Amino acid sequence: MRTQVGRTTALTAFSVAAFTAAAVLGAPADAAPSAAPSPAFLSASQLPPHPSSAWTAGRVTDGVPDELRLCLDEVFRGYDSRYRPFRTDLDASARQLTIVTGTAAKAKALADRMNREIRTCAERIEQSDPEVRASYRGYGTLPVEEGARVHGLHTETSWGATDIRLLSVGRDGKAVTVVDWSQLGDFSDAPVPAFKKTTTTAVNKLY
Repeated sequence: MRTQVGRTTALTAFSVAAFTAAAVLGAPADAAPSAAPSPAFLSASQLPPHPSSAWTAGRVTDGVPDELRLCLDEVFRGYDSRYRPFRTDLDASARQLTIVTGTAAKAKALADRMNREIRTCAERIEQSDPEVRASYRGYGTLPVEEGARVHGLHTETSWGATDIRLLSVGRDGKAVTVVDWSQLGDFSDAPVPAFKKTTTTAVNKLY
């Protein structure tokens, strides 16, 4: 017959073993692993300054903004993405989209593909619509985190509408972000230095 002392000793030994196992794991046995932080987005004040209108930021939304599908529609399949739109009271607008992949290698491959798709976007636009002329300019890379690249795209229709866009692709670890700015005008209207600063901020804010 087991005595009360024997039962007490057994329970004490069990408690010590359980405490020791939890200590080895560095957390309580029933503690859930902490989730990785979500990438942060630009604020309105971090967009290239508009000469006559303040920027307004929309809410962060799941999905892809229509404006980015023009050059990157095929890229987004198979990925979950989030974006934040920005607008002014006049003709300028902007967007930031972010995708978190499973590994840094996948993020690098995604960023490389995005850059290729943007570089060839002008050719595809002209091939798909004979009423539109499109031209591309590369504005180089930025030394931020795993790197970023800046692009310019100008389109002009046969009836005289002209638009200028600046796009950038940047990466930090497993996260890739695209910043897209647009307004009426041509390459001479593009705020390239300010947009590069915005891109650097966007990549630094991912994590």
